Amino acid sequence: MLTELNKALAHKKEYDGQRLNRIAVLTADFASSEVNDNTKFDLGLRIYEEYKAFKYDSAFAYCQRITQLATQLRSPEKIEVAKLRLAFVLLSSGLFKETFDTLGSIDPSQLTTADKQNFYFLLARAYSDLGNFNQDETYRPAYYAKALAYADTALLYARPGSYDYLSVQEFRAQKTNNLAAGAAVYRQILRLPHLTLHQLAVSASTTAYVYELAGQPGKAFELLLVSAIADVKTATKETTAIFKLSDYCYRQGDLKNAYTFIREAREDAAFYKARQRQIEISHVSSIIEGQKINIIENQRKSLKTYAIVMTLLTSVVIGFAVVSFRQLRKLRKADELIFAANQELTARNDELRQLNSGLNEANKIKEEYIGYYFHNNSQYIDKLESLKKRVDALLGSKQYAGVQKLVDGVNIKTERNELLKGFDTVFLRLFPNFIAQFNALFREEDRIQLPEDQLMNTELRIFALIRLGIDDSEQISRMLGYSINTIYTYKTRVKNRSLLPNEEFEARIQAIQAV
Repeated sequence: MLTELNKALAHKKEYDGQRLNRIAVLTADFASSEVNDNTKFDLGLRIYEEYKAFKYDSAFAYCQRITQLATQLRSPEKIEVAKLRLAFVLLSSGLFKETFDTLGSIDPSQLTTADKQNFYFLLARAYSDLGNFNQDETYRPAYYAKALAYADTALLYARPGSYDYLSVQEFRAQKTNNLAAGAAVYRQILRLPHLTLHQLAVSASTTAYVYELAGQPGKAFELLLVSAIADVKTATKETTAIFKLSDYCYRQGDLKNAYTFIREAREDAAFYKARQRQIEISHVSSIIEGQKINIIENQRKSLKTYAIVMTLLTSVVIGFAVVSFRQLRKLRKADELIFAANQELTARNDELRQLNSGLNEANKIKEEYIGYYFHNNSQYIDKLESLKKRVDALLGSKQYAGVQKLVDGVNIKTERNELLKGFDTVFLRLFPNFIAQFNALFREEDRIQLPEDQLMNTELRIFALIRLGIDDSEQISRMLGYSINTIYTYKTRVKNRSLLPNEEFEARIQAIQAV
C-alpha cells in the first residue's frame, strides 16, 4: 500500500489536472450569457462542490457568487443553501468564528431534509474541530458534548443505511472511542453501492482515528493509507490522512517516507489554505526536517574525512608515477651502456613489471568496487567505524606496520568512481530530466550521447554541481578530482557549443526543475 501511495503521488499532477478540467468546463458554462440565474445557481453549486475540498479561496469566491444569485432570485431557500455551503469552507479553512457566525444566521426551516442533515452534522463537526484545536481540557468536553448532541439531531434527518446516516454514526463512534461500533459502521460503508473514492477517504480516515485511540496503530496506519491513496486520486487537498501518515512513519523510523508525506501534506495545506492544518503540520515538519538535516550533516562530515584519506592516497599513487617517469628517463640516457649493464637493466625491468602488475591489480580492484559507497551509505559508516577501531587498536599496541597496511588497503580511484557514480544516481533521481533539458540547449550534433552503462560524464557532472548551487570552480575541481584549469576548459568548451550566450548558460542550468 505504501508503494501504491507513492505511485499515486507520482501521478498527482494528472489527478489534479482531471479535476481542473472538470472545473474549466463548468466555469465556462457559468460564464455563458445564455444561461439564466437559476441555471447559474445550480452550476455555481457544482463548481463549489469541485472546489470545496480542493481550493478554499475559489470555493469561497463561488459561495459569494451563488449568494449574490440567490439574492437576485429573491429565494430564501437558495440563500440559506448558499450560507450552508459557505459555512463548510470556512470550517475547512479553520475560520471558527466566521463558521459559527454563518451557521448561526441560517434558518433551518428553509432547508431541505438533506440540507438539514448537512446543517446539523456541520455544527457537530464545527464543535468537534474546535475542541481538537483548542486542546484545553476545561472547555473541550463541553465542545464534544455539543458535537454529539448535534450529531444525534443530524441522524433524525438522514435515511437509515445511507452513507450520510452511516457517516454520522462513524463520527459518534470516533467521539465516544467506540472501536467496535466504528469498525462495524466502516464495514457497512464499504458494502454501499456507488461508494465514491472521496467518501471512502473520509470514512477510512475517521475509522483510523478510532483504531489509533484503541491502541491499534498498525490497523490505523493501513486505513490512513487507504484514505491517502483515495485523496490523491480524487485531488483532495483538504485532508489529514497523509499528514498523520508522515507522523506515523517518523515515529517508526521511516524518515524517507515521513519526509515525502509531510512535504505533500504541507503543499496540500498551503494550496487549500487550511490555516489550522498548516499550524499542525508546521510542528511535525520542523521535527522531521531537523532530523534529516542532522543525517545530512553527519554524511557531510563522513565524506570530508573520506576525501582527506583519498587525497593522501592519491598523493602516494602520483609519487609512484613520478618515480617511474624519472626512472624511464634514466634508462634512455643510459642506452649506450645497455650491454655492460644488461643484468642490472633486467633487474630494473623486473621491478618495473612488478610495479605495473601492482598498478594493474589496483585498477582491477577499483573497477570491481564501483558503486559501493552510495549503494549503501550505512555500510560505509560501519566501515569507517570499523577502520577507526582497528587503527586505534593498532596504535595502542604500537603496530605501526599494521596501520600502514590498513592505509594502503584504501583504494582511491575506486572510491572516487563510486562516489561519482553514487552522485550520478542520486542527482538523476532528483533531476530525472536533467540530461534531456541540458541537451536541449545545444544543436543536435553537439548534444551529449552517453553509453548505455554511463549515467553522466564529466561535463554533465560539472553543471550538475552548478545546478545544486556549487558554482565555485575551485570547489568543483576538488570534488571531481580535476585541476581548476581543466574545469575552466570544460565549462568554456560547453558554453561555446551552446545555443545561448555564455553569460546566460549557467542561469538556465540553475533553472532546471526537479520532479
